[in-house]
Amino acid sequence: MKTPISLLCACLPLLAWAAPYTPKDGGTVIEQLPRRADATQIALRGLRQQLNATPGDLGLATGLARRYIALARSETDPRYLGYAQAALAPWWRQAAPPLPVRLLRATILQSTHQFGPALQDLDAVIAQEPANGQAWLTRATVLTVRGDYAKATAACARLSALTTQLVTVTCIANVASVTGRAATSERLLDLTLQRSAGAAPGLESWALTLLAEMATRRGETALAEARYKKALAQQPRDSYLLGAYTDFLLDQQRPQDVVKLLQDQQRIDALLLRHALALQALPGRQTAFLAAKAELAARFRAAMQRGDTVHQREQARFALFLQQDIPAALQLAQQNWAIQKEVPDMRILLEAALAARNYGAARPVLAWIAANGVEDTALQRLVRQLGPQDGAKISAAQKAGVL
Repeated sequence: MKTPISLLCACLPLLAWAAPYTPKDGGTVIEQLPRRADATQIALRGLRQQLNATPGDLGLATGLARRYIALARSETDPRYLGYAQAALAPWWRQAAPPLPVRLLRATILQSTHQFGPALQDLDAVIAQEPANGQAWLTRATVLTVRGDYAKATAACARLSALTTQLVTVTCIANVASVTGRAATSERLLDLTLQRSAGAAPGLESWALTLLAEMATRRGETALAEARYKKALAQQPRDSYLLGAYTDFLLDQQRPQDVVKLLQDQQRIDALLLRHALALQALPGRQTAFLAAKAELAARFRAAMQRGDTVHQREQARFALFLQQDIPAALQLAQQNWAIQKEVPDMRILLEAALAARNYGAARPVLAWIAANGVEDTALQRLVRQLGPQDGAKISAAQKAGVL
């Protein structure tokens, strides 16, 4: 039986989100929500009241948690992840909770970069239910972020008998695009998307976002922008997509477009960072820039006090480009690299190492690029700036065909 696309899309990258906040009780007022959300909130409040009356109702708890997770994506609001966790409270700390709870717990853990525990839950789900497509897709996502490309590809391959061709090809292309097969995987994904008329908006947006990132890495800016805009037409509030597109706009020296795009999206830390970077580049926006910078500083301090390491990549960018605190930026980038190994993680570590003139700090990334055949024009420019200080690693990258 094929896994529903709606559930598969709930497992797409959640890396731009903050750690979920769990309220002490259901009556805690967090924020007054927009009027347009009243119907949804009323329905959720009713379900929450039912669950409070029967907290051991597994079906009710998991159904409510799924709705909260879906809202976390559609509203780009990480607090709903905390509500989802609260709904699963009776089983959350169990070593072996029921399978539906375990899968939802893995989704929430993945979103907060608790990759080890997430993989443990996913492996347990797969052992119990080998044909669970959602578990395989989430496993592939986690393994790709960690840089375990062989296992990630194997997890993607398992999807071929469980879901649509577009899901499988998008999953595989996500891995192939950073392992020396960018051109082939981009062509295959583009063709598969063209043949997948009627795909769910979330799935189509996921594929388009990946295609836009691929074009960006090749320096095809016009094609990349067309794909980003098409994806935004499908999912205009997706925080991952907004972050990727605004990074593209910042690299294109278009800060005014970033400010316009993110004017109502600043409650997400990663998007507030990009908003602040854009304001910094705009004349006459000093007051707004300083306010955004102060707000980011406060949020990052609070995250560090909570022991939250989800935003180390963003915090490294904040330290490097907004605070000009190069030692802190390098330390954060190195700590982040130990956890995840996506192209933006490579980039911030190279940027911080160059700013610090600490060429040894760049060596793990240079070795990674050479070993895996990572293709990215921004990375290539940074590697060239290292000059002869690390000629051996640069030569290795050249032999791998990435320079």
